[in-house]
Amino acid sequence: MRRILLLLVILNSFYIMAVEREPDGLDCYNVVWDAPSRNALESMPCGAGDIGMNVWVEDGDLLVYLSRSGTFDELNSFPKLGRLRISLSPNLFKDSNVFRQELKLKEGEVEIRAEKEGQQVIVRLWADVFHPVAHIEVESNKPLTAYAAYEGWRYEERTLVGNEAEVCRTYKGAPVPAVVKCDTVRFDGGGVMFYHRNSGETAFDLAVRQQKLEGVKGELWNPLPGLIYGGRLSGDGMVVYDQVSGKYASTPFRAWRLKSVRPSKKHHIQVVFHTQKRGTEKDWKTGLVQVEQEIGEMRRKSKEKTLDWWKKFWDRSYIYVNNDQADIKDEKWQVGRNYQVFRYQLACNAYGEYPTKFNGGLFTVDPEYTDARILHTPDFRKWGGGSFTAQNQRLVYWPMLKSGDFDMLPSQFDFYKRLLPNAEVRSRHYWGHGGACFTEQIENFGLPVGFEYGWKRPKEFDPGLQYNAWVEYQWDTVFEFCMMMVEAYRYARMDVSEYMPLMLSCLRFYDEHYQYLSALRTPKKLDGEGKLVLYPATALETYKMATNPITTLTAMECLTQALLELPDTFLTASERRYLESLQKRIPTPVHYRTKEGHKTFSPAQSWERVNNMEYPQLYTVFPWGVHHIDAPELDIARNTWYYGADVPAQKGYKSWEQSAVFCARLGLRQEAADFTIKKMKDSGRRFPTWWGPGHDWVPDHNWGGCGMIGLQEMVMQCYGDKIYIGAGLPDDWDVDFKLHAPQETVVEGCICRGKVVRLDVYPENRMKDIVVWLGKD
Repeated sequence: MRRILLLLVILNSFYIMAVEREPDGLDCYNVVWDAPSRNALESMPCGAGDIGMNVWVEDGDLLVYLSRSGTFDELNSFPKLGRLRISLSPNLFKDSNVFRQELKLKEGEVEIRAEKEGQQVIVRLWADVFHPVAHIEVESNKPLTAYAAYEGWRYEERTLVGNEAEVCRTYKGAPVPAVVKCDTVRFDGGGVMFYHRNSGETAFDLAVRQQKLEGVKGELWNPLPGLIYGGRLSGDGMVVYDQVSGKYASTPFRAWRLKSVRPSKKHHIQVVFHTQKRGTEKDWKTGLVQVEQEIGEMRRKSKEKTLDWWKKFWDRSYIYVNNDQADIKDEKWQVGRNYQVFRYQLACNAYGEYPTKFNGGLFTVDPEYTDARILHTPDFRKWGGGSFTAQNQRLVYWPMLKSGDFDMLPSQFDFYKRLLPNAEVRSRHYWGHGGACFTEQIENFGLPVGFEYGWKRPKEFDPGLQYNAWVEYQWDTVFEFCMMMVEAYRYARMDVSEYMPLMLSCLRFYDEHYQYLSALRTPKKLDGEGKLVLYPATALETYKMATNPITTLTAMECLTQALLELPDTFLTASERRYLESLQKRIPTPVHYRTKEGHKTFSPAQSWERVNNMEYPQLYTVFPWGVHHIDAPELDIARNTWYYGADVPAQKGYKSWEQSAVFCARLGLRQEAADFTIKKMKDSGRRFPTWWGPGHDWVPDHNWGGCGMIGLQEMVMQCYGDKIYIGAGLPDDWDVDFKLHAPQETVVEGCICRGKVVRLDVYPENRMKDIVVWLGKD
């Protein structure tokens, strides 16, 4: 079982003021609907462990999309595992007198109640945190007949057409067709067994050919060949019924249906999942049966253990806003509710083999409900299935430090750890030096995404580079994940020694690569002061063909210092000497320029063009925390916010845009609040945190993650040993909070009408490091 690090704390009370107000809890944040849904986009998220379900009632049927972390096909898309359709006879969901669908956060389940002509039914859907199984429990005051169908749409091979290749971006623009291969679905063992086994050529093989890596192919790790994933739908007292066909949205499907042997007041339906890295279909089925047996033996205790997990999850952190006067129309209250609800969405993939994807996580649906022009299958999402965009992905995981969800971080950390050998092979193969080169748009096997690598490249162009105006020379986002690893140690004493080779290799790449590039231009590898010259480089996707960008150099400087500050056990003597020597080669990260008569930070020493709308000149504020409310050059940092943009769109709130975080960290309270409301208020869709598409897709998980960070920073900021309370919080925001800080510290408190009315700190000796910043400019 994966490492599960749960931070258990016992809080000792310490009151700053005599006034005390207890938080009202989660119950008022449950999402409740009093009518069925129109379509799949009006669904609720439900899940746990690594399982995601979209749950909704439409035209009298209960429908459920199934997803699980790590299920990638040959094209490296991330398909749904199918759809369930639960029907009841008599049908209490159709024209019911009473209907209620509720996401119950404390229990981690969706509950649906209906009443019609004196007959009542309750359906509960939940996933087991510790075992790969989803449960549907039906209870009625009178006997009901239940039907359970598995609906699949990948029943014949099909070639993706046009922009549908967006779901597997290495094939976008490729000179070969993207062919979706069939799933296997059949009645088996009294239920419906469904699975997909990858066969033949995969996206990995295509990328290796495209990127001229055939000579080292045998050294590269490939997770796709032979991967088998799927499961079995079954039900207590249910038998095989029939097969039918139909169409949902724009996608035809086939259905394999089960039926209860007789009407009953109780029905239990389950889907057991199983994924196997290699082997035959027979091996996979044997493994599935073993998993089913284990689940059957644990069934009585599984719900109890899952409920206990959710209790601990909710106990370890929260932020409530205006909870003593809950008003669903109050946008500030919505911010607090949606913070909690989105955190629930992240918890549904707490222990996935792969991290929660920024572009929909486990909860995407038929794309035509997001964009009526996109008439593709439910497997579609923009920005790829098995590919990851690092700048977006980081925002999903940064908030887990302050929320104390340290047990959820390894899914993201291990993603890069697995890819380290491939990233080092690329550096050695293309350029003949060491270090790990992680590209911005990266497949889950560690090679650049084919579309961004470029299918139409100049013949003599460096084969190690992506031929793409947005992500050329952008390799530095991995430093943020490295810093998260260091912070996981600082916050929770997580043992991150297994990630040290990764962190050191990422630094070594920049050190050796830019000495290599300098040597191609001049006999000297370093400048006249013995410093690296980072050219050509990039400040995010925005300031291109740059020299010494603020983003990369601040990252290198902060990460190198953070590693040197770790206990001696983390580094060998030679590694420590290397980092000390690297420190001396890192150029000054910060350059300045005058904008509208004000001194501001420059995104780089120089650059040739502005290509996008990110705001890299404020990355010293977030994520790196060099400039903040209690540090030198705060005035210049604020000037940079007010005057430092080169295009108006650099100050936004959609998707990955970080305005709320910047303003909170700069102590610009009202601006922070305004942007946080724009970011975290209800989405405008039926489910309040189904934000997007923004720059990405629906639901937009980096939109929600970035919003979480902004709210956390409004309430509590941590720099060095100090913990600053309320630096980004206006006086008209009342909050109850429990957040985590470095040195295994938990801070719990209440801020009301611009004053701290309660503050509990554990351990108590950390109280000396608290700085109340409310009311300061």
